[in-house]
Amino acid sequence: MSADIRIALADAEATTALGAQIAPLLRGGDAVLLYGPLGMGKSTLARGLIRALTRPDEDVPSPTFTLVQFYETSPPVAHFDLYRLTRPEEAFEIGLDEALEDGAVLIEWPERLGEDVSWIAGTNLLCITLSQDGGAEDGAGRVATVSVAGTWETRRDDITG
Repeated sequence: MSADIRIALADAEATTALGAQIAPLLRGGDAVLLYGPLGMGKSTLARGLIRALTRPDEDVPSPTFTLVQFYETSPPVAHFDLYRLTRPEEAFEIGLDEALEDGAVLIEWPERLGEDVSWIAGTNLLCITLSQDGGAEDGAGRVATVSVAGTWETRRDDITG
């Protein structure tokens, strides 16, 4: 596994742009895992990615209450928000494994799946942790720490922020 990439995100537009930059790199069987506390921009990044694959005005609601939203893109994308899960097994009940067979998955709150998430997509994982940037003068900045595994290794250098 290669070294993590740190990308400064000055604002929501930069977070959206990171999602849009990742979109054309997405392949069937991939999992993009979005980590970070509430309010760090996970849904913003997901919205940027999905809109880059669909259209700029695509309605991309957070699937907090529905748990999953499906998008007929190339590859098909299933956007999961696992915040409300109480057991990792519930991910199967809402179709996580089937979504991976059909396309790619974008998962907010993947920590709800347990410590070892390699079963999600084998090793084709793009993990993004969003956090407050302690170095930002106004305290508003965020940083994305990106790690890759599996086939994402060959696409790593295309993620620069």
